[in-house]
Amino acid sequence: MGVPSILALCATVASATAIQIPILASDNQAPIQAETGHPHGSKPLVNSTEIQDLISGDRLQRRAKQLFEIAKLGEAEYNHPTRVIGSAGHAGTLDYIYETILQLGDYYDISNQSFPAVSGNVFESRLVLGQDVPKSAAPMGLTPPTKDKQPVHGDLVLVKNEGCQTTDFPETVAGNIAFIKRGVCPFGTKSENAGRAGAVAAVVYNYEKDGVQGTLGTPSSFHVATFGLSGEEADPIIKKLEKGKSVDGIAYIDAEVKQILTVNIVAQTTEGDPNNVVMLGAHSDSVAEGPGINDDGSGTISLLEVATQLTKFNVSNAVRFAWWAGEEEGLLGSDYYVAQLPEEENQKIRLFMDYDMMASPNFAYQIYNATNAANPNGSEELRDLYIDWYEEQGLNYTFIPFDGRSDYDGFIRNGIPGGGIATGAEGIKTKKEQEQFGGKAGDWYDNCYHQLCDDLGNVNETAWIVNTKLIAHSIATYARSFKGFPERTLSVSSNAYSENVKYHGSRLFI
Repeated sequence: MGVPSILALCATVASATAIQIPILASDNQAPIQAETGHPHGSKPLVNSTEIQDLISGDRLQRRAKQLFEIAKLGEAEYNHPTRVIGSAGHAGTLDYIYETILQLGDYYDISNQSFPAVSGNVFESRLVLGQDVPKSAAPMGLTPPTKDKQPVHGDLVLVKNEGCQTTDFPETVAGNIAFIKRGVCPFGTKSENAGRAGAVAAVVYNYEKDGVQGTLGTPSSFHVATFGLSGEEADPIIKKLEKGKSVDGIAYIDAEVKQILTVNIVAQTTEGDPNNVVMLGAHSDSVAEGPGINDDGSGTISLLEVATQLTKFNVSNAVRFAWWAGEEEGLLGSDYYVAQLPEEENQKIRLFMDYDMMASPNFAYQIYNATNAANPNGSEELRDLYIDWYEEQGLNYTFIPFDGRSDYDGFIRNGIPGGGIATGAEGIKTKKEQEQFGGKAGDWYDNCYHQLCDDLGNVNETAWIVNTKLIAHSIATYARSFKGFPERTLSVSSNAYSENVKYHGSRLFI
């Protein structure tokens, strides 16, 4: 199709001169073939029941095995399997997605959207406050290292207000560690202001009991090494500082923040009304810590499998699949994609569906609670489609906040109706959810979330099959007709949503 290969586009990303997609010879299984079915021109209009019947747990698991072998390409650099952006494992993932769609012939137009991305990695960190090593201390995402990647020493200096203005920082911050309350402005702003004031490091403490897993966002030359800290562990320190007592600290972060080139992959059906686009996406990258077979290998594979089975049908409306890069670094790929859309192209997308983590081991069937009151018109109708399907299957479901944690964020902020489903990350399963879905109350939905153990043993096949069928149903419904679904409006902003969102991807940014 005249599109440069993924590996050519990622030449600056992976140091390997060539990456071969591993073939699973160990279980004598051949690579998964397209199986496009009906001869061209004689395919029936897509039918929800028929496409759902084509979803196979065996095919999902076979693709997972291939993806795990691909993640092993990251071992040379990271000493364990990973598909983080910039790694050979991610370049291999992109190649696998591209080649899988390419095998489907002329059913799809496929394109690669390369873009500059920021990649951050913390190799080692430690924070000592007074005589204590806080258990909740966590380096912020995209934090720079401490000076010369060595420990820095200083007194904790309590910053006025919430550190959102340079005037909040007293002169005594220079050469010391800024102690800043989490509040109304982004963590990156607080760190930048601390750096401008001459601080050697910064600690952002929570106004709530819990810890702060945050990100600094877009890098600044003024950012300093920054930790998050729970309100519970910050409270006794604040009391000492407010009484005029001295608390010293030692901060150490060995980290890197670098600019790389990575790629979004987008495939759209060649048939169907291109002015009424059904769009859905998953993210192709993992965190550096592991292979990401559930997060979001499960969503990546579900989309690949549904895209394959869709080729057996005709569509009335165009269907556009997307695999985003850089989600784990802060929704970089999806944000870039939406930002590049001319308003005319924005208006052609009738809705966007996000599918991130479809197979958590201790799963709950979760629906993003997107309403038309707070989100672009049509988001609630999509939410209700998921509700209706689960109820028709006799399955329980629960609602989760629509809070900016995945790739729907950029679409909603730009006026495109959206929603999605998930099965849970680091959240705690309740006793009620144990009754509804089985599993174990008191545990995370995914005990291996963002860890090395997010491997082949970290997927629940039952949940994965169910949700892949629901993905197929969502596509089949809107690829047939948008009857009863709200028309797009001219507005391309969603202020009500933006005012209530504190996440940008998996990490807090404010």
